[in-house]
Amino acid sequence: MQLYIIRHAHALDAAEDAERPLSKRGRKQLRRLSRFLEKTDALQVPEIWHSPLARSKETAELLKENLARDAKLVQVDGIEGEDDPAVIANRLKTRRSALALVGHEPHLSALLSLLVAGAPEPRKFVLKKAATVALERIDGHWAVRWHVSPEIIR
Repeated sequence: MQLYIIRHAHALDAAEDAERPLSKRGRKQLRRLSRFLEKTDALQVPEIWHSPLARSKETAELLKENLARDAKLVQVDGIEGEDDPAVIANRLKTRRSALALVGHEPHLSALLSLLVAGAPEPRKFVLKKAATVALERIDGHWAVRWHVSPEIIR
């Protein structure tokens, strides 16, 4: 099973908009990420899970529009910043098809650490906004396939 963990792109400051949708910079990050991933045929997923927050939902929508046109967008509780990563880790145990998960820090780093290293703390990953980590489950264990951050994509 392939799992793509994606941190939402850059969002407006709460003082600018309490809903915190993506900023112009965030949409640019996603365009660059989408162009890069399109060349690799990555992110071929039947579903994209996202949190209820605007910046996560908008990130998921743009990824669907640019890369995973047939994917179903699914709003999922349990992937906001301070949520317990064990909740999502348990949901992933029985999943067989590829999945993209768009969420927030520090939850995503804790989830990655739990899946790969067996414990959410200390965190073993740092995800920049619009960063993507690809994992593969092999014989019941998660392995990192690749990690890309927007600052290295031009």
